[in-house]
Amino acid sequence: MLKFPPNASADSNSLDNNSLDSNAPDLSRRGFIIGMAGAGLTFAFARSPLSLADPIESASQILAEGAFEPTIWYQVQKDGQVVVNIAKAEMGQHIGTALARIVADELEADWEQVTLNYVDSDPKWGMMVTGGSWSVWQSYLPLSQAGAAGRIALIEEGARQMGVSPDQCRARSGRVIAGDQSISYAELVRSGNISRSFSEDELKKMPIKPASQRRLIGGPAQALDIPDKTDGKALYGLDAKVEGMVYGRPLVPPTRYGASVKKLDDSAAREIPGYQKTLILEDPSETVPGWAVAIADSFHAANMAAQKIKVDWAPGETADIDEAAILERGRELIESRDAGVVVVNDGDVEKAFAEADSALDAEYITHSALHFQMEPVNALAREKDGIWEIHTGNQWQSLILPTLAKALGVPQEKVVMKTYMLGGGFGRRLNGDYAVPAALAAKALGRPVKLVLTREDDIRFDSLRSPSVQRMRMAFDGDNNVTGMEHHATAGWPTQVMVPDFLAEGISGGKYDPFAIQGALHWYTVGGNRLRAISNDLANETFRPGWLRSVGSGWVNWALESFMDEAAHKVGQDPIEFRLEKLKAEGKNAGSAPNAVGGASRQANVLRRVREISDWSSEMPADTGLGVATTYGQERNMPTWTACVARVRVDRTTGRPTVEKITLVTDAGTVVHPDGARAQVEGAALWGISLALHEGTRFENGQVVDTNLNTYTPLRMRDVPEIEMEFVESTETPVGLGEPATTVVGPAIGNAIFAAVGVRMRTLPIRADDLLRALQGESPTPEQ
Repeated sequence: MLKFPPNASADSNSLDNNSLDSNAPDLSRRGFIIGMAGAGLTFAFARSPLSLADPIESASQILAEGAFEPTIWYQVQKDGQVVVNIAKAEMGQHIGTALARIVADELEADWEQVTLNYVDSDPKWGMMVTGGSWSVWQSYLPLSQAGAAGRIALIEEGARQMGVSPDQCRARSGRVIAGDQSISYAELVRSGNISRSFSEDELKKMPIKPASQRRLIGGPAQALDIPDKTDGKALYGLDAKVEGMVYGRPLVPPTRYGASVKKLDDSAAREIPGYQKTLILEDPSETVPGWAVAIADSFHAANMAAQKIKVDWAPGETADIDEAAILERGRELIESRDAGVVVVNDGDVEKAFAEADSALDAEYITHSALHFQMEPVNALAREKDGIWEIHTGNQWQSLILPTLAKALGVPQEKVVMKTYMLGGGFGRRLNGDYAVPAALAAKALGRPVKLVLTREDDIRFDSLRSPSVQRMRMAFDGDNNVTGMEHHATAGWPTQVMVPDFLAEGISGGKYDPFAIQGALHWYTVGGNRLRAISNDLANETFRPGWLRSVGSGWVNWALESFMDEAAHKVGQDPIEFRLEKLKAEGKNAGSAPNAVGGASRQANVLRRVREISDWSSEMPADTGLGVATTYGQERNMPTWTACVARVRVDRTTGRPTVEKITLVTDAGTVVHPDGARAQVEGAALWGISLALHEGTRFENGQVVDTNLNTYTPLRMRDVPEIEMEFVESTETPVGLGEPATTVVGPAIGNAIFAAVGVRMRTLPIRADDLLRALQGESPTPEQ
């Protein structure tokens, strides 16, 4: 049984660092950390000779000449170092370590000689995106095959040099061994006789080792990304600095869309030492309409100047929109039977409800939720030798590069994103819109510009999780058997707004956002089943909807698993037993290879296991209850089976719920990096608690009302509960781990509150005042 504090996010670093190549003392926060680490602290980490992040130096400069490079994904250098190219964003989730372990296991490399190279954008890496819990799932097979290819080539060359047959050789820890002979990978590379490379077709046919022969995957191993994060050498976007750059702070207009500058007065700002001018941006990509940027010699000067500049804006059409209007629009769309797209339509749903002996109806709400990543968004842009360099931390380079090219008026091949660590991503940096104003300012000024958004700027420009409205219905026969179910879900759609090519075809015709509904494509057998996804057009027009850790499933699963609990109580059945009866591995819920082997039976398995380890049948103290929820993650074609039991105590005098313990069981197939997997699930679960009880804002006059952490109050360390968790041992395909736990915690807490005090909460976040009113028998607030 383990108790964990929240995962620490990477620090946001100093806003004004010394030059990266300067030998002068660095008195910034980062410089202090580096100095202290070197002077007075000893860390139990082996240091790599290759810095984890030096993005101002290109990958081609970092990689060594004369190395063996059988694929683009890694090279074996003359000294035996294995440099693995990481095309994913590192934002605290240890993705580089996980991907390198996949390569190193198949390559039979010495883990002590493996290092990471986070690459800049380039078409050869394919689609560069880090989100959706995709990274290990998408990379596992191709990286395994790449490692296997190198192992085979090294064995063949080692056999030749030792004068034996390849089938007499094996590879272990960076050496080829044949009987009492052996030769190191370093010696093989230094000989200069190994240069074999493999085509994409050859790699796809490459066999990989069976699970029984894995030596790194799933076992303990040092995380390669920790040393540089610990001693301050890792570089984040806020660390970027190039010669001749100036700083910019944006002046953000009153609406996300449709605003323009009518008049600007910077006379007071001219008194600020270091202030230069204010640019009114002209944006062909229409990403930042109505923006202006204060330019200065330092961020401090730009920040001070921005506070003195007076701008008269013509706002867009949503300047009067509030949260209640967005939610009411959602209700209107649900009532309109013509709105939206039918995603699932199994069996005869109309007949099920027409012939039902009873039915259950419920509406669920989630309010606007913000990202508040530790490092506010930032970007440095410069033109060098005809190429536009964008220095920033980003989760989806392939998405924003075409927009940057359009904004700058250049071909896409003339724009490159230089890779940095991210001080938190959580889905915000999937949308790289913050790089556009930096690029536009640099182009207008004719020199490099480092744009830094303050916390308030960042939040006003956030791609937040949209408020949502969902309506659920369930039909029962005379024996309380479920015969039909309907689910209608409406919110702003990130994919529709930002990457419409990713929209999916609906059954009823039309397209829908799969990442705003996937959590509702459940594995329960419920008779007739209909799911309708509806885009809230007013939300899309008011702000740019974004993905927030767990994509759409955080709000979708809130309704689904709360409703399943309500249905269980309606028929007087244990909530876990009610779910287990419906998790039948038959028909479309039987599962399929390679990702969903076992189907609903694996979700039933994690439910049974969480029941066993959570004291589910124990009698609870007064006003304390246990609640359960389960999920397959966010995508049916890569399910991560997760179950959660929350123990919650409610203070009847204040309405304050306290989460005392969270128990989690996860089946993610093969777990590549156990320590990283545990950290991922813990962090996701804690954010689930935060979103359930602490986080949430609302719109007024076209903007969110909470723009800093004095009023937007995420989970604090004092509120962290006891956490007990398990992973199901498995050799199945590894799937996602970063997000699924976020989706089960909220409904488990809501269901535990009902078990504790008999009050059903249907709105997130669950506020103490609202719970107290419900305990006193009062109606919920009007917008609920």
